Amino acid sequence: MLKDPYDILGLDPGASADDIKKAYRRLARERHPDSDPGNPWAEEEFKDLTQAYGILSDPKTRAQYDRGDIDLSGARRAADSYRRAGAGSAGRQQSHSGPTGHKSSGRTIKVDGADVEYDHTVTFTEAARGAVKHVSMTNGKRLKVTIPPRTRDGALLRLKGQGIPGVGGGRDGDALVEITVQSDPTFRVEETDIHVDLAVSLPEAVLGARVDAPTIDGPVSVTVPPNSNTGTILRLKGKGLSKGGKDAERGDQYVTLKVVLPRTPDAEFTEFVKRKWGEKPDEKSGEKSRGAYTVRPDIKKG
Repeated sequence: MLKDPYDILGLDPGASADDIKKAYRRLARERHPDSDPGNPWAEEEFKDLTQAYGILSDPKTRAQYDRGDIDLSGARRAADSYRRAGAGSAGRQQSHSGPTGHKSSGRTIKVDGADVEYDHTVTFTEAARGAVKHVSMTNGKRLKVTIPPRTRDGALLRLKGQGIPGVGGGRDGDALVEITVQSDPTFRVEETDIHVDLAVSLPEAVLGARVDAPTIDGPVSVTVPPNSNTGTILRLKGKGLSKGGKDAERGDQYVTLKVVLPRTPDAEFTEFVKRKWGEKPDEKSGEKSRGAYTVRPDIKKG
């Protein structure tokens, strides 16, 4: 006996089109024969599911079914059959089998397979540079997914034909992979440029040095100019994100220096700072000076 498509999808007759689509996607993943190989009725149940979706997903055939014009297979019913049962929902609740109780031999319904959705997380550098990852599907398949360079958080990649198979010649659905990009404490992005902060020691800043700076391609050696200060910016040309397209140019990376003092105080250095920049009273005015700066005792702070 043919079942009611609303019952197959677990929905009420007043379900919206969005409810029908969501129910089908969920049940199709659960009941696909590849996901339940030990169930001898899996293929028949999946066929019923896709036929039910084919009827209810099309507003025209759904209206025909609700009026009692067609059965689950899409075949048109005899006029006297649905008139006796009554039109509308009352007619829909009657048995849809023929006199022998077998399914109608009417036309085969063509149903496109539904899309399926997956989530996949990548690191910032994988999203920035591009990567090849593998995603496990609900039917047991592992698909290769190419992450394009400069992929943003929330990007949706479409794998054509890798969703729920179609029925009756309908096209296979697609697999939609939503990409989540992990945040990175080192890199900041502005369009196609990348910004990083780089800590350097006081001797490196004063005397100049060669130090390693992080980039999405790995560490690179950069030159810290002598007498650099906190806020000094170094530009690494072509070390940013791709500007799009094949063989496209890349943006730049900007390295902002942050001068840091040693964790353990150095007595000799502290004494040098006191001698060089410490407070020195002026014998004539009584004012105190700190290096090149003068502190007047008659002016209060704040």
